[in-house]
Amino acid sequence: MFERLGLYAKLVRLDKPIGTLLLLWPTLWGLFVAADGWPEPAILCIFVLGTFLMRSAGCAMNDYFDRDVDRHVARTEKRVLTAGLIEPREALYVAAVLGLVSFVLVLFLNVLTILLALIAAILAVTYPLFKRFFAIPQAYLGVAFGFGIPMAFAAIQNEVPSVAWVMLLANVCWAIAYDTEYAMVDRDDDLRLGLKTSAITFGRYDVSLVAFCYLLAIALLGVVGYLLSYGWPYFLGLLLALGISALHIYWIRDRDRQACFKAFLHNTWLGAAVFCGIGLQLTLY
Repeated sequence: MFERLGLYAKLVRLDKPIGTLLLLWPTLWGLFVAADGWPEPAILCIFVLGTFLMRSAGCAMNDYFDRDVDRHVARTEKRVLTAGLIEPREALYVAAVLGLVSFVLVLFLNVLTILLALIAAILAVTYPLFKRFFAIPQAYLGVAFGFGIPMAFAAIQNEVPSVAWVMLLANVCWAIAYDTEYAMVDRDDDLRLGLKTSAITFGRYDVSLVAFCYLLAIALLGVVGYLLSYGWPYFLGLLLALGISALHIYWIRDRDRQACFKAFLHNTWLGAAVFCGIGLQLTLY
């Protein structure tokens, strides 16, 4: 039993928290902005735990859909499902249990949030399929990873104002940037397998377009600050995020695989910088 649980833990990437963090930061942005300070503890706990559960369920579904593809990619060939250490149906069972627990948590929130949670679940389940036909699946990932933002506003304000959708769009641009860095690691394998990624679609303009997406994401977050009449503390956080993004562009300039992966992992600090700006703004004003 313990051995099986260890395999399930690897299936849902408990040993690799970066995905949870990249999903959690925009959710926290939305929660604290919507609440204009600290959200209610119960709502905060529901969203944090739900973020972890849905990311874990998404990993299980991703490995289920990609089980035949992953065996041909050096970075993924030893994943527990691809390596045959667990059965495909077990991945589905794990995803179903995690999804069910997450949905039970959402039932403690209002009707609008529940409806948005159903959309979020569809996004999480279908994302792995988009790399088969969509030229920039990273944009779809950005919607899936940022959908906690409108859900946060719905849970706290019982509506989703325009500023929430601007934040979601900013997250889409950010996700295209960081997940293109991730896709640059596997570009040769993805080309050989006929998969679609932004790294392939962008071609020789990949580094320039990653930089553009970072800039657009931060500019849209600047629009959020303007709409909310935020002051210098918030924009100081955005300035720090801009500096971090510039560092990433420097790292990936030669398209070295390890450097691209390093930049991808470092994006948690960009999300944290934006959150610190929000926190500082709400603390001082």
